[in-house]
Amino acid sequence: MKFKYCPVCGQKLIEKYSWDEGGVPYCPVDDIMYFDTPKPCIIVAVIKEDKILLLKQSYIFKDSKVLLSGYVTNGETVESTVHREVLEEAGIKVKDIKYLGSEYLESKEILMLTFMAMYDGGTIKKSSEVEWVDWSNIEDALCEMNEDKIGKRIVRKVLKELGYTGNKAYRCEEDNCDNGNCKLKG
Repeated sequence: MKFKYCPVCGQKLIEKYSWDEGGVPYCPVDDIMYFDTPKPCIIVAVIKEDKILLLKQSYIFKDSKVLLSGYVTNGETVESTVHREVLEEAGIKVKDIKYLGSEYLESKEILMLTFMAMYDGGTIKKSSEVEWVDWSNIEDALCEMNEDKIGKRIVRKVLKELGYTGNKAYRCEEDNCDNGNCKLKG
């Protein structure tokens, strides 16, 4: 979030030098600096044997499945967010959460903290936030996520973490697509 006005008093902010941060929006009335703050979000690949949990949310991508994601709330650790979001959106529990890195979505100023987690029980119960949620074969995930570039990068990391050595999972990669058409191939 980029501040232009002070959220406390409404005063237009000025730029003030802050040592190693450079120029920072500053309110001279309240003596507060407002650093640009991205919105933290988790995105998680949930694994159950040779399956991965995928969702359909048309407001994110029209023709693509996605990994489960959600915003971190105040007072919550990112690991707690993973547990909460998986339970809220899919009705299941996870364990063995592993941090895989981060991605930045500039268009929405979102810092995506990426994870993989193992299924730990429960039956899928779709929330009203999603149109569809179910287990997919992990070897089909990259094909089914054709629009989701960040999600595909995470799936590639997960395949590596799982020690996957086959080729089938990568059959829909850019260099294996026909004129951008990355549908499931035999």
